Amino acid sequence: MSHDAFLALLVYAFVTSITPGPNNFMLLASGVNFGFVRTIPHMLGIGFGFLSLLLGVGFGLGALLMALPALHTLLKIAGGAYLLYLAWRVGMSRSLGKDGAAQTRPMNFLAAVAFQWVNPKAWVMAVTAMAVYTSPEAPFLSVLLISGAFALVNLPSVSTWAGFGMALRGFLADPVRLKWFNIAMGLLLAATLWPMLK
Repeated sequence: MSHDAFLALLVYAFVTSITPGPNNFMLLASGVNFGFVRTIPHMLGIGFGFLSLLLGVGFGLGALLMALPALHTLLKIAGGAYLLYLAWRVGMSRSLGKDGAAQTRPMNFLAAVAFQWVNPKAWVMAVTAMAVYTSPEAPFLSVLLISGAFALVNLPSVSTWAGFGMALRGFLADPVRLKWFNIAMGLLLAATLWPMLK
C-alpha cells in the first residue's frame, strides 16, 4: 500500500469512526449517565470488537455473507432488534448512574465487543474498507494495515463522544433535562436503523 493510499485509509477510518452512529450515540449517553471512567470498558470493547470484525471480513466473512444471503438477513434482523432494545434502554434511563449504583450500569466490554458484530454501521465500514483498500498483490498485509489504521484512530474518536457526554453531566444533572436528553439519544439510536431498511 502506498503512502498516499494509507493516508487516505487513515482519513476514511477517522471520519467513519468519529461521525454519528450507534456506537457514538451510546457513548455520548454513557458519558452523560455514567461518566468517562465508567465508560472506558465500553470504549475498549468497541475498539476490540470492531478490530475483530474487520479481521473477520478481511479474511473471508464478507464473502461468506455474500454467498449466504439468508445469513446476512438473519444478521440484519438480530442487529436491528438488539439496536432497538438498546435504544429503549437509553431512552428510558432517568438518573445519572453513580459509582456503585446497582440499578444502572454502562455497557461492559464483552457486550460492546459483541455489539460490533450486529452493528449496521460497523458492517458498512468494515466491508467498504476491505473492498476499497485491500490490495490483490498483498491481501494478507492489506487486511492487517486496514485493521491497524482503524485501531489507531478508533479509541481517540470514540473517546471524544464519551468525553463530550461527561462534559454535559453538570448541565444534565437536572432530571427533566436528563430525561429529554436520554429520550433524544434513544430516538437517534433507533434512527440509525434507517439505512438498513432501504
